[in-house]
Amino acid sequence: MRYTDQPGTHREVHIAAEPSRVWEVVTDVEAMAGWSPELVRVEWQDGADRPAPGARYVGHNQNPLVGEWRTVAHITEAVPDRTLTWCVLDPDGRYGTVAEGVKDRMATWSFALSPAPEGGTVLRQSVTIGPGRSGLSGYIDRAPDQEEAIIAFRLDQLGQGMDATLTGIKETAEHRS
Repeated sequence: MRYTDQPGTHREVHIAAEPSRVWEVVTDVEAMAGWSPELVRVEWQDGADRPAPGARYVGHNQNPLVGEWRTVAHITEAVPDRTLTWCVLDPDGRYGTVAEGVKDRMATWSFALSPAPEGGTVLRQSVTIGPGRSGLSGYIDRAPDQEEAIIAFRLDQLGQGMDATLTGIKETAEHRS
């Protein structure tokens, strides 16, 4: 597994709520800061306040191993009750050059919702790393022989974060009507 392969991971959960209810919770981006172990707060940009193609927000993040940083999330797809996709950009050039657009993305994240055959919704959260430089790049540069282990460690961290986020979404969607 190499960074240039744009590795990724995903998690999914069954939620005892209709897709429209799950969509309502998924698109409350500010609430994600309460569930994600890395996202601390969100600031919508350019007058936006909900996900829509082209909308952007600044995500303030922290991790005990790498400290604090900010990203710009650029919404690339928002299909009600179906899918929400965003690219994460490096606005400060912390990991290389300043991201000029989605082609320089550090990662692509998404939520996919589908009606479950037994009722409710299956919600899948996915991430694909790259192709632009990210926090992993410096670690790989310093220890290229450990690239696979570095990527596996980060994918595990991201998976744990997705588990926490999906749990928050599930609890909120099932308990608030």
